[in-house]
Amino acid sequence: MNDEDHTIEKLTQIARELRILALKAITEAKSGHPGGSLSAADIVTTLFFHQMSHDPQNPHCPDRDRFVLSKGHGCPILYAALAKAGYFPESELLTTLRKVNSRIQGHPDHVRFPFMETSSGSLGQGLSIAQGMALAAQIDKKKYKIYCLLGDGEIQEGQIWETAMSAPKYHLDNLIAIIDANKGQIDGYTKDVMNLSPLKQKWEAFNWEVQEINGHNFSEILNAFNNTQKEQKKPHLIIANTIKGKGVSFMENNIEWHGTAPTPEQRDKAIQELTSEKYS
Repeated sequence: MNDEDHTIEKLTQIARELRILALKAITEAKSGHPGGSLSAADIVTTLFFHQMSHDPQNPHCPDRDRFVLSKGHGCPILYAALAKAGYFPESELLTTLRKVNSRIQGHPDHVRFPFMETSSGSLGQGLSIAQGMALAAQIDKKKYKIYCLLGDGEIQEGQIWETAMSAPKYHLDNLIAIIDANKGQIDGYTKDVMNLSPLKQKWEAFNWEVQEINGHNFSEILNAFNNTQKEQKKPHLIIANTIKGKGVSFMENNIEWHGTAPTPEQRDKAIQELTSEKYS
């Protein structure tokens, strides 16, 4: 087994564990967003367990890479990654998600839970925040990267396109945006709500360095992030084509699972699928 195969095997197993952890927490909370959490799992896994420079023992290190979750409703998978990485106990996630006075809310709360780089949930704002961080790093001559995860429904918001215009002006090649393009949002399929096509060409027209990949293929994910390390004098965008509810057959491509918590029986069925040999 070569190094890449070993890395992919490790990331596949971690992604499986994160999906299970997120589903358990959402079920216990009786509220949450499983569809977009599962679609983003492989991207989040690669960032926190391979790509980004960060340290749970020194979470506010000034030279750390930053991660901004613009699609804040997808936070269960981010909480799962942070718990798995050692930022806080998994037991806290499993018992207090969305509970009154919990620091682990249904959308990221930076004040209560400072492991988050920013509060989010009001869609369309995260990329602007990430751009500000990238510009600060450029001014301070720092080498850290800023990764921002967006939803494809979210990029229908106008503020996204203000940043799409301004980031290239400042040559922010330390800014890497990733679109979790799972083709669905709370009101239906993105193509029906507000068609985004041709997405790649639009961002290229704004002068971004754009890659389009299978967001569940770890080889493609790793290669895409490697390409962002090259100095292009442009901000980077990765369009990750994903499946809403990925890994659980009855959730996949089903808009109803955008913001519906599974029952304990549905959770158990999902975990059975995720732990089967068919999972990949």
